[in-house]
Amino acid sequence: MEKRVVFDFEIEFTNGGGIQGQEFRLDLNGDDISDEELAKYIVEDMRLLMVDKVQILNKKIITEKHKRSTLNE
Repeated sequence: MEKRVVFDFEIEFTNGGGIQGQEFRLDLNGDDISDEELAKYIVEDMRLLMVDKVQILNKKIITEKHKRSTLNE
């Protein structure tokens, strides 16, 4: 069974401003991922700079076919 994580996020930048995502989905390798690992992955994958704070909200793991390379590989 393939797993995906569905979540909302809020990112604040050290130079002001921020971005949000709702019902964002990412492929998982395994059954779970910590909020810290997920935040790190988002920042690195989106190549964000000057990140101050990342909040992960409404996280849930679902069974769904993977769409690309998995997290935790």
